[in-house]
Amino acid sequence: MKTLDVNQVIDNARFTRFHWMVVWLCALLLIFDGYDLFIYGVVLPVLMKEWNLSPVQAGALGSYALFGMMFGAFIFGPLADRIGRKKGIAICFLLFTAATFCNGFAKSPTEFGVYRFIAGLGCGGLMPNAVALMNEYAPKRLRSTLVAVMFSGYSLGGVLSAGLGIYMLPRFGWQAMFFSAAVPLVLLPLILWKLPESVGFLLRQGREDQARALLARIAPATPIDAQTRLVLSEGKGAGVPMLDLVKEGRALGTVMIWVAFFCCLLMVYALGSWLPKLMANAGYSLGSSLSFLLALNFGGMAGAIAGGWLGDRFSLPKVVLAFFAVGTVSIAALGFNSPMPILYLLIILAGATTIGTQILLYANTAQFYPLTMRSTGLGWASGVGRTGAIVGPLLGGSLMAAALPLEMNFLAFAVPGLVAAVAMGVFIAGTRNQPDDAALRVAQTASPT
Repeated sequence: MKTLDVNQVIDNARFTRFHWMVVWLCALLLIFDGYDLFIYGVVLPVLMKEWNLSPVQAGALGSYALFGMMFGAFIFGPLADRIGRKKGIAICFLLFTAATFCNGFAKSPTEFGVYRFIAGLGCGGLMPNAVALMNEYAPKRLRSTLVAVMFSGYSLGGVLSAGLGIYMLPRFGWQAMFFSAAVPLVLLPLILWKLPESVGFLLRQGREDQARALLARIAPATPIDAQTRLVLSEGKGAGVPMLDLVKEGRALGTVMIWVAFFCCLLMVYALGSWLPKLMANAGYSLGSSLSFLLALNFGGMAGAIAGGWLGDRFSLPKVVLAFFAVGTVSIAALGFNSPMPILYLLIILAGATTIGTQILLYANTAQFYPLTMRSTGLGWASGVGRTGAIVGPLLGGSLMAAALPLEMNFLAFAVPGLVAAVAMGVFIAGTRNQPDDAALRVAQTASPT
């Protein structure tokens, strides 16, 4: 019986309709995920007025969902390595969609916060699993690009949230924003029908016939008959413990990824939660302030796609480092008085190099870890990063309460970008000197193969 390396087949496959289907289904999931995450920044000015919230209370309320995301990433990343990515994604999707819908019925900040925490569990679990699934099926020469295109759905969800807010908040109130989250549930049967299971999970479960059928769709030109034994070049047992993430020379890379995630998500959620309110305090109307949130997410989409394209042609970690450097400068510059075109340009750059960089970090992390621990690695990186996401709204609330000048707020938001750039520099230096497979996978993103 001849053997066939599944990873080699997928890495060298031509781009097919199957790949398009996976990209767009995962992007669709992340559109809904992004809508749920950015909705708080959209409704925050209205909630602060209606419930008479102080900046510190508003910042704490914004962190409820992010606490949920931290636990969701820790729980559903490793869980999906055991039950399959498809089941993990479905559970997470149902959880955050139902909880966000229930948010519209909240009568107090406490009730609102409980629903946001539950929604955060689902949002935090869906992201790493969708990235892992996309990374598993993408041809190697297009991997960073496809993950970035898929993850741009997250930014599109933010655009949708801000755009609906401009229209719906003055007419229907903040509750309607949360009731709208129930609409995606009608698409769940289609997603479950079309979304493929992880081929690695199928093989670990002994379901080789289903794995062969998937590979026939991925690489139709590759002959795969019933006598062909399928193997994974990165094969290990299912259920990888967290300590495996720091073994075999991965310790330094893992820690630096965690630092970068922490800092990046701090900036993303500090800006996502407080940008409209900061701009409203600076004298802009609510509609104008929400348009800045639109620009931030448009920048996130552009940055993710451009960064993914660059990452497939150059070194993805170096692209991430450069994005962090540009993000530090653009966020710091937001606090200074600039003409409106320059202000929008700076916000777009800030979105491209924070939201966009977050997406590139997921792609880089997925390439750093072997297949059998990919969901675990992504789940832990995302979970550690969520502590930064929790700090972001709290930091914004504390700065607002201190009544600092506008430029000081943005300077404080920019400092984590500098720390993240240093962390990526250490990551690049550390993996360059490592001979293990994980380092080679990251280094080989320098050119298509």
